[in-house]
Amino acid sequence: MRESTAIPDAGRTGQARTVTADLPIDLASTLAPLRRGTGDPCHRVTEDGAHWHASRMPTGPVTYRLSQAGPCAVDARAWGDGAAEFLDGLERMLCLDEDLSGFTPEHPKLADAHRRFPGLRMLRTGLVFEALVPAVLEQKVHTISARASWRTLVRGFGVPAPGPAPAGLLLPPDSDTWRRIPSWTFHRANVGPERARTIIRAARVADALERTATEEPAEAARRLRTVPGIGVWTAAEIAQRAYGDADALSVGDYHLAAIVGWTLIGRPIDDVAMVDFLEPLRPHRYRAIRLLEVSGYAHKPKFAPRTPLTDHTWH
Repeated sequence: MRESTAIPDAGRTGQARTVTADLPIDLASTLAPLRRGTGDPCHRVTEDGAHWHASRMPTGPVTYRLSQAGPCAVDARAWGDGAAEFLDGLERMLCLDEDLSGFTPEHPKLADAHRRFPGLRMLRTGLVFEALVPAVLEQKVHTISARASWRTLVRGFGVPAPGPAPAGLLLPPDSDTWRRIPSWTFHRANVGPERARTIIRAARVADALERTATEEPAEAARRLRTVPGIGVWTAAEIAQRAYGDADALSVGDYHLAAIVGWTLIGRPIDDVAMVDFLEPLRPHRYRAIRLLEVSGYAHKPKFAPRTPLTDHTWH
């Protein structure tokens, strides 16, 4: 990784730096998992291609704007009390320290995707609770419903992002706020009691969960799963964003095994068969999934109508 340049700044212009690397960085594909749908109140992609996001760093709130500055470079600007901390950790967030020399997939589709998208990076935000809440909201429900719940709750309890952010960009609620949201408010946001209780439990131990970001991924995932309501799937979804875990396979996902089967074998398979089939790709199984997604190879035939959306608000 080459030297990065830093530009001290303040006020509406924020603080800025440019990060350059020896290998390509595909910013849009790398950041995609942070965005919880096109209406995510915490994330915005503007017409100029810039990615805006609002987060809560340990040192305080931050709004950051990232843009592609060349095949191997990213321009970054940030506002808020957490701006300096965010900019200092940008290389780590974009996993520019990854060693991909051992990742040589043999399947033709994976090999082609890896060749075509060499700039795909993992994400290591280090923000565990921020990744946890939307993951819990997505448990056992349609993504459409989960993202609608996320929008409702963030718009109800989030606060405006610092700096000259795009209109409507919000900081997600902090853990204390999530812990205090009444059950009936979760209910009105179409969040069932089981998921609501999991979020509240996690909020009560949020500080301890944040410390898992410094641990090895396997131990971090084990500690996440000590929170009732967080299982293998949810821990993997968190690890993919907070830990930079290239092997965090979302076992238990409603669609993933079938997608892997149809894409790479030509027939549907279950979770057990998927885990067995992807075993040779350790420790890059999640990376392989992302490559299938960004390359457009990932697919599953539609044989039946979509299952109905779950509505918890009517009774």
